[in-house]
Amino acid sequence: MELDLAFIWAILIAFAVLAYVVLDGFDLGLGILFPFFRNDRQRDVAMNTVAPIWDGNETWLVLGGGGLFAVFPLAYAVIMPALYAPIIAMLLGLIFRGVAFEFRWKANTSKTVWDWSFTIGSFVAAFAQGIALGALVQGIDVADRAYAGGWWNWLTPFSITTGIAVVIGYTLLGATWLIVKTEGEVQQQAYEWAWMAGAGTIVMIGIVSLWTPFLNDVFMQRWLAFPAILYVAPVPLLVLAATYSLFKGLRMRRELQPFLSAMALFVMCFIGLGIGFYPYIVPHSISIWDAAGPDSSLRFLLVGASVLLPLILAYTAYSYWVFRGKIREGEGYH
Repeated sequence: MELDLAFIWAILIAFAVLAYVVLDGFDLGLGILFPFFRNDRQRDVAMNTVAPIWDGNETWLVLGGGGLFAVFPLAYAVIMPALYAPIIAMLLGLIFRGVAFEFRWKANTSKTVWDWSFTIGSFVAAFAQGIALGALVQGIDVADRAYAGGWWNWLTPFSITTGIAVVIGYTLLGATWLIVKTEGEVQQQAYEWAWMAGAGTIVMIGIVSLWTPFLNDVFMQRWLAFPAILYVAPVPLLVLAATYSLFKGLRMRRELQPFLSAMALFVMCFIGLGIGFYPYIVPHSISIWDAAGPDSSLRFLLVGASVLLPLILAYTAYSYWVFRGKIREGEGYH
């Protein structure tokens, strides 16, 4: 039986992107929350919760972007010109916050500058990711297998809305991560932030979900037409279940449940996007089979991925296991 290599690679790249979103999302969310801590001691505690893992989380972004370039070169050639501005902004934000992460530990008089650099870099990276997502969802103009749109096509009311949604969603992940990893005043603040960010995330999910079907007839047919609506109904139902679990966990002051529930919300939204996109990698112009490279290349790369992916998963799991537990004032890995 011949393997559908393009489909397998589409699943692998989608998994890499999802892993990046849920793992680096709370890292970026923590940076967005940084100005709201009461003092430097609390900021030190918060930053130490991600100090051993933040750079490893970004491995998944490299894997997703590199995989897209190597496996789906046509999609890469179309998407990159369409989204140059938000992607460059995202990369600059990630670089800036990475520099700030290291420099603030060494700074004395300029610590406030690096604190704000960490926040601004985190916000820009998150907002740019949301804008890129929105621009991809609303569709990219393609003609003769090349990008046919203008420089500012990515900037629309819908993409700005998805940018705001991602910022709020990452803030929720960051707050619930702090609930897991801290105690005392920092944890108490995190519970309060999680309530607000949770409410904002649900509102933004609702707005984007109601808006999306009106962007394209394909989305409308997938989500609202009968009998397709019967097949996709479990996704919004699971979103409701995750929402209930999130707020129940916050109300009962549980620690792990809100974080897992927030991650579940992201997973369900990602699955919803997949339902709307499939079988296209550039909605709704280029399918995953049209964009894929030769089977010989896909087969060769799959051998490498079969070795690399388990190593990344093992390293990620091991690092989270080694650095498990609470972070307290005066403790850290910097």
